[in-house]
Amino acid sequence: MRATPSIDVVIPVYNAPALTRRCIDSVITFLGESIGNLYVQDDASGAETREMLDQLPYKRVHVFHAQTNRGFGASVNEAIERSDAFCVLVLNSDTTVNQNFLPLLCAALAADPQLAVVIPGGNDYARHDMDQYLRRPGGYIATYRLQGHAFLVRREVFQEAGGFDPAYGRGYYEDIDLGRRLDQRGFRLGVHPDACIQHKGGGSFGRGRSFRQLVRGNRNLYFSRYPDARRNILLLSDNFPLAHFPAPLIDALEEVFRKGGYVHWLSPEPARQLLCLQMRCYAMSIGTIMMLLVRSWREDKRITEVWMLPDVSRLVRAVIVSWARIQSVKVLSWESKTGNSPESV
Repeated sequence: MRATPSIDVVIPVYNAPALTRRCIDSVITFLGESIGNLYVQDDASGAETREMLDQLPYKRVHVFHAQTNRGFGASVNEAIERSDAFCVLVLNSDTTVNQNFLPLLCAALAADPQLAVVIPGGNDYARHDMDQYLRRPGGYIATYRLQGHAFLVRREVFQEAGGFDPAYGRGYYEDIDLGRRLDQRGFRLGVHPDACIQHKGGGSFGRGRSFRQLVRGNRNLYFSRYPDARRNILLLSDNFPLAHFPAPLIDALEEVFRKGGYVHWLSPEPARQLLCLQMRCYAMSIGTIMMLLVRSWREDKRITEVWMLPDVSRLVRAVIVSWARIQSVKVLSWESKTGNSPESV
């Protein structure tokens, strides 16, 4: 891939005229020298938003008004069809750009031919300590969950994968579903922590009853397609660095991530290095253990398996095994001496 590929921007819009105008202005201000066309797909917004879009003063901004509201995924698909650029930057209308992060994102794509999508960091990733995560070629951190509020994608890869699935209707989980399909095709996803974008969240659909209904229905659809994405592994160890993990354990962790699952790692001291953003690490305590074990308020948050490395304390082992037997949760023990497959406890 060329160091500076051609890039178009796509912004699907549904109402929220003030946020949308701020987003478009910020793109032109900070990314204008790095992009070609900006395609705004108006998803049957109200009169105020339509009028604002039609009065935009930018020559490279092309506005298309849909007759009916089709949702985020269909809007993005239609807009990307208009582009002939090598890459497309897809942005929610409630994002704000405050730096030209495109050179960083393009460098990551150039460094890794299998990287299909790279996401700028920002406030959506503020809960993560990004310094904990292993950097990949090009400086990105691996993720197995595509968050669609802002991402740079190889256009042909997006289209060959079928784009966003219209089955998700007006939105939510269509981006995560696309991430699963890209992974199945052998591509990778990444977040670049040195790039930054601000995301308000809920700027168009809001956070009311209709939002909750959309999320609930599409969550059920997603997990019906990818049941292994419900896996939540509780990994217990002593102060055992990632570099000392046996190869079969690393392979098993990667398999969990590639199918959409999560790993919650407990050790006496938080690990200094983690594999990807779906791996979390906590300091070992009975309170933290209990907090993770009672995550049953939503099925996809529940601990589904427990993996234990050698030298876990007898007290912790006894508590976990007793809880697991009551809950019919599988417990596996990984022995670092042999590096072989784990044994059931």
